Amino acid sequence: MVPKTVTKPAAAVPAKVERPRETPVFVPPVDIKETAVDVTVIADMPGIDEKSVHIDLDKNILTIRGTFAVETPAGCTLIHQEYQSGDYERAFTLGEQIDRAGIQATVRNGVLRVVLPKAKEVQPKRIVVKAE
Repeated sequence: MVPKTVTKPAAAVPAKVERPRETPVFVPPVDIKETAVDVTVIADMPGIDEKSVHIDLDKNILTIRGTFAVETPAGCTLIHQEYQSGDYERAFTLGEQIDRAGIQATVRNGVLRVVLPKAKEVQPKRIVVKAE
């Protein structure tokens, strides 16, 4: 019996993307939480601050990018490093139920929080029942 080899068709291989910087690119782990009024994305991006993170919304694609570099404190000599400098990048597809004008983002201690409010039309509402 001849062993079969599995190959990926050439058309299925994604094209290589040219990057302006030659640094590692990390995919930040995220938690996504949903309530009746919004969806919150919480991304762990150690080393970033409000100046080094960029969030873009193009059509229905929300892209989070961040850049960080490990800096050695003044007067110290680096003798061992396990933490790499590099870039973060992650993208999400948003549905039509998100109010794009109300998106807010904050960062604190390397944790990025993006709040995506739901459009008023899709938020649940309570119907008041009246006695006749």
